[in-house]
This record gives sequence, structure tokens and C-alpha cells, in this order.
Amino acid sequence: MSVSENNSAKFYELTNAKGSVAKVILYGATLTSLKIPTKNNQLIDVVLGFDTVEGYEKSFQLEGKPYLGATVGRYAGRISEGKFELNGKSYQLAINNGINSLHGGIDNFSQKIWNVEAVNEGENPSITLSYVSAAGEENYPGELSVSLSYTLTEENELILDYKATTTEDTVINLTHHSYFNLDGHQSDVSNQDLVVHAQKVVETREDCIPTGNILEVANTVFDYRTAKKCPAIIDNTFVVENNDEVKATLFSPKTNLKMDVYTDQPGVHIYVGGNCGPDLKGKENASYHALSGICFETQNFPDAPNHPNFPSAVLKKGDVYTQKTTYKFEAL
Repeated sequence: MSVSENNSAKFYELTNAKGSVAKVILYGATLTSLKIPTKNNQLIDVVLGFDTVEGYEKSFQLEGKPYLGATVGRYAGRISEGKFELNGKSYQLAINNGINSLHGGIDNFSQKIWNVEAVNEGENPSITLSYVSAAGEENYPGELSVSLSYTLTEENELILDYKATTTEDTVINLTHHSYFNLDGHQSDVSNQDLVVHAQKVVETREDCIPTGNILEVANTVFDYRTAKKCPAIIDNTFVVENNDEVKATLFSPKTNLKMDVYTDQPGVHIYVGGNCGPDLKGKENASYHALSGICFETQNFPDAPNHPNFPSAVLKKGDVYTQKTTYKFEAL
């Protein structure tokens, strides 16, 4: 573990024996850089980001907020009209996406300064960050205490372990919002191969709010059970089984890097085609665009509090929310 000062902000680095390096900041518990070695030991930065914390802060002033590398909460994805009922009481959340609430609301987890809880500098280095969301923040019930551990293993896995507790019953859906690009953050993903091990996808309206129906992917544009090139536009939740198998895979024929995604969550939300316009200058003055990266947001389904047939998003007082997601890299 090393800590570097950059523009008055701390960047925490995790480095393993293979030479991989993950860099994290406290703003939004954000992953700013993830460098993975190829077979010929070329280090590829496989996530989009900014050189300074100010870059992340300014990105939330854009119309199409990109959430580069951010931890998303309290509720990842959309909640229809920002409304839900819990224990017979109606809640109205902050609206920040048309008529809907997106990614936790206006002043969400991605824009908070998290605290450092623990650091492991030995084998499989890790850092644990925490944030306490006050009761009523963005109109969510309960004081929510959240922790997130980033671990960089010696097998080139980036493991994310989440935990949360609440002082009263609430809803929760946390996720990670890195844009991945196995050719490097200054390239595009259009020639990379995508596999999603899902038989079904969540049907949505035009505004990305689920209808409540779950559709088979067979004979549709959402059938990524065999490798296809990354789509130019996608913003959909795939239904995955709760087991130890790979949920999704990204592969670059150019760098021969492969990334496998594992999670214990019921969904993997695939997102490509964000509003990354000319106002968005990334690391090393990179000009990011709609095909600069692809997100694998492991999470519950969007709008789950309003659909009884979806997996429950309720965290009860006294219970512990846990989530584990692994991004495993191989140089082929």
C-alpha cells in the first residue's frame, strides 16, 4: 500500500506481486485506475477515470453524469418516480433522472467523502472504506452504515466486499460503476468480445424503468451467451444465477487480456453508450466518448422495491447486507 498526494488529495495504491496496481480515492470510494500486465508485461490501465479528485467532482456537474469508478448507493439503478412503500409507509425520494430517482439521488454515495477503516499492506493488499448515511438522507429511511473493501489478490483479482447495517428498515442496492476497457482507457471497446451468462433479462420501458416482466434472451439482441462484439448502446439488467460461476466475460483480441465477472447478486447491469462528450477529459487528457468503456454493475434489479416478483431490496433493522463482486483478470 502506498499513499500519494495529487492536488491535495490522497490516492491509495494497492500493488500485488504480479505488478498490478489499483488506485482508490475517498471521494465516492472511487476506483481511479487499475493497471494489469499483459503477457509481455505491458501495463494496461483498464478503467476510465480522472487525474484529480476535482475531475470527479466536476463530472457530477455534467448533464450526463458518468459515475466513473464510483461506488453507487443507496440504491443503484432507477426507482420509478422516486416512490416506494415500506411497512405500510410511502416514501418520496429525490428526483434526478427525468421523473425518476437514479443511483441514490442528487447527493449520493458517489459524491461523499468516505473514511479509511483498515489497510492491509501484505499479501493480497486491501483497503476498507466506510460511510454513514444519515436517516432521511435523500429521503431514505434509517441511518445506514456502509463499508466497502477493495482487495487486489496475487491472482489479479479485484474483489469488492460490501457490508451495511441500518437503524430501521430500509431499501438498499449497492454497486460499482467502473467503465472497463481492456485495450486501455484511451481506446474504445467496439472490438472487444462480450459474454453474459444469462438466460433472461429484465424488460424495461423507454425510460429504463422495469415493467415487471422477465424475458428470455434467446432470439433477441440480448443473447450474449456466446461471444459477440460489445454493443454500441446498452443499458439493461441481465438475470444471473446465484452460484460461483462466471457471470460475464470481456476479452480483448488486441491485448489478449480477459476479465471474468463473479458476483452473488441477482443481476449484472451492462451499460455502454454514456453521454461522454467533449467536456469530459479523462486521465492523460484522454477524450472519452460513448464507446470508451463498458460497465458491469453487479446489483439487484432496478426498481425492485416496486415489484414483488423481484428479489427483495429490503434491509431490516438488525440484519446485515452483504455483497461480493470479483473482477478477475488473465493475460492470455
